[in-house]
Amino acid sequence: MKVILKQDVPSQGKKGDIITVSDGYARNYLIPRGFAAVADAAAINEAKNREAARLHRIETEKAEAAAIRDRLEGIMLVIKAAGSSDDRLFGSVTAKDISEALEAAHGITVDKRKIVLPEQIRTFGTYTVDVRLYTDISGKINLTVTRK
Repeated sequence: MKVILKQDVPSQGKKGDIITVSDGYARNYLIPRGFAAVADAAAINEAKNREAARLHRIETEKAEAAAIRDRLEGIMLVIKAAGSSDDRLFGSVTAKDISEALEAAHGITVDKRKIVLPEQIRTFGTYTVDVRLYTDISGKINLTVTRK
């Protein structure tokens, strides 16, 4: 019997997979517990449409990430911060500060969790900051921290 899994089932498959199992296993275990549904023509078409929509969403997200990466290439971001006379900041520049400055200065929205800081920025100077926009798409921001 062909069934569509509604959730992950160990040693059988992942949610959305169409698998073939014995009739008794399907009728007595998978379907009553809500792990699977019978794979009739309508259910198979619905599963294919969901998969196509998921793939389309992934392609759209990749295209948006690539566009943001291209916009980030030539940007020199300047953040003004307060600091002492020996070139140390009173605090540090965080990913949230970089995200907000990028939004205000250039209109590019990047989530603060996607900005990767190798170490805390605690001194004035110029830095290169990585931005992980998607799993295999990343960009770089040239950042300059100056005095207020």
